[in-house]
Amino acid sequence: MASDISEELRTEVSQRAGKRCEYCLIHEDDAGFPHEVDHIISRKHGGPSHSDNLAYACVICNRHKGSDVASIEPLTREIIRLFDPRRDRWADHFRLDGALIEPISSIGWVTAGLLQLNSPERTSERRLLQSLGRYPER
Repeated sequence: MASDISEELRTEVSQRAGKRCEYCLIHEDDAGFPHEVDHIISRKHGGPSHSDNLAYACVICNRHKGSDVASIEPLTREIIRLFDPRRDRWADHFRLDGALIEPISSIGWVTAGLLQLNSPERTSERRLLQSLGRYPER
């Protein structure tokens, strides 16, 4: 955890997210490692450590995202910004189809690709968690 993120701020970010990763929706209790506070716009790009620039992210999503703020849409080669949990609604960019996180917008497509939201390991994990009632069905 970064030194400029107080325990109070971390708690605020965690509670706001319901202890779920704001990208893949996995609950912190079901992840192998504690979730992390993610700078939506990274410090590298001048992003502040303020609540409105912070998201709660599982280790896997946070590692894949890194300091990225955008990605390239494969078909059009257009640069598209990533999903921003502070300004976007998850349901406007993704929907659950069983254990798959189906992107439904350009932002959803580039985010799902960069964060590898539908890798075989991640979909298997979601399928198991759904069977246990620990992950949303839809």
